[in-house]
Amino acid sequence: METTATSGPRPVVLLFAGQGAQHPGMGRHLYGAEPVFTAAMENVFDLLGVRAERLRADFLAGREDGLDEAEQAQPLLFALGYATARLIRSWGVRPAALLGHSVGEAVAAVVAGVMSLPDAVRLLITRTEAATRTPPGGMLAVAASPDKLAPLLPEGVVVGALNGPRQVLLAGAEEPLAEAESRLRAQGVLCRRARARQGFHSPLMDPVVASALPDVARTALRPPAVRLYSACTGHPLGSAEAVDPSFWARQIAEPVLFGPALNRLLANGNFLLIDAGPGESLLSLARRHPAIASGRSDVVAVLPPARAAADLVHGALPSAVRRIRSEGHRLSVQ
Repeated sequence: METTATSGPRPVVLLFAGQGAQHPGMGRHLYGAEPVFTAAMENVFDLLGVRAERLRADFLAGREDGLDEAEQAQPLLFALGYATARLIRSWGVRPAALLGHSVGEAVAAVVAGVMSLPDAVRLLITRTEAATRTPPGGMLAVAASPDKLAPLLPEGVVVGALNGPRQVLLAGAEEPLAEAESRLRAQGVLCRRARARQGFHSPLMDPVVASALPDVARTALRPPAVRLYSACTGHPLGSAEAVDPSFWARQIAEPVLFGPALNRLLANGNFLLIDAGPGESLLSLARRHPAIASGRSDVVAVLPPARAAADLVHGALPSAVRRIRSEGHRLSVQ
């Protein structure tokens, strides 16, 4: 077992959220108030080209219409994760590791130096456009183990994400996914629709893989400069995987192994996890882990919960700064 020993503050790990974590108004209180965050958001908007004007307007207005569509959710989640990471690093925080969920893994790849920001945004556009051409589908959050779910799933529905022992996202086309939801509710299994209109991390994404592969193959890829725990494989990303175009092309179709990746990470040492995504979605998942519950590791969110009151929204960032500083990290921020 690899371990990370330290006599000082627990090393920081940045977590980046994926589709389903988005909510109206996410992060907009930082835009214009935090120069580093604002500049990073603008960098991504500039790279998005003709799509940027509408996305920026929707982001600043906190609009909910269309927010669950891939062409809006994916670039905004990416931009928000990237901008939040830049803000955290501007404080002097140097993460020891990174872990991203779904599109959050693309953010982690940029932060780790695997690909450049322009290349990552170009690939994001390619795969998002291809994803919108797949049959209508979605994802279903279920409080059950994969073993329990297996006999209840109709053909065409698969486990799209394994977030914890009893935290599963099912994925598939709309009709079989609705049938799966009906069967599960009839059995008393708790489930709810995730905020996605496409069946990410399922065979529905195979055409996306085929269309994205040539573009990824033309992209400069490098081994990670920061340890990157891949939610696509559940283990640290190796140099060979990092520079393999097929790995990044298939990432949108493979199941998200966030739970196994988190297990591997927290087995390797004690860390302070920072949720750099919206809505405290990954904080909520991480809190249930035994290493967090026992206090060996801890987790803090930089952004507030969805639909938080104004005082919580504006207090989330100062609270996170105080928590990180109390750990013993020296931050260049008031």
